[in-house]
Amino acid sequence: MTVPADGGPPEPVVGVAAVHVPLLNVANILTVSRLVLVPVFLLALFAVEGSTGWRLTAALVFAVASITDHVDGWLARKFGLVTDFGKVIDPIADKALTGAALFGLSILGELPWWVTLTIAVREVGITLLRFWVIRYGVIAASYGGKAKTIMQIIAIELFLLPLPAWCDPVLWVAMGIALVLTVGTGVDYVFRALRLRARG
Repeated sequence: MTVPADGGPPEPVVGVAAVHVPLLNVANILTVSRLVLVPVFLLALFAVEGSTGWRLTAALVFAVASITDHVDGWLARKFGLVTDFGKVIDPIADKALTGAALFGLSILGELPWWVTLTIAVREVGITLLRFWVIRYGVIAASYGGKAKTIMQIIAIELFLLPLPAWCDPVLWVAMGIALVLTVGTGVDYVFRALRLRARG
């Protein structure tokens, strides 16, 4: 409140009150839906081994869930729907989805375990690294990190689709690019974390 010079009634100060973002908003709902789709995806993936219909269903569920990852973030930033809950649950949903797909493909014998474990170790390691330096600052996602995420999704989607054997080279080129970006950005994040700690 401000008091006018003429001694009249106090006037409200515009723009001081904090904007309350409801926990139940469309961005958070999409994020939670991605987490809910993980068991649905796994059920479709393991439903009937060799079934083209179920395999297409698994690929479709994975694609839809991956799209929500980009849509919920865009909505949160565009309409000011960012919440602490969303910041915590979003990366958990992302890693749950990609992790379920990678481990599922390895269990089925369609993706070597070293590929899955390389990606899994990198993702868990960078998450722990972020917590290690959080008191000194936040390691923002780089363009390489975003490219890594996109290539992982593309590579996983290609492996999920029931494609003919002659497409195998395309699958491995895509996964190879995803692996290079995964390891490369992981090393970059380690150096950025060390510089952040050194400055702190």
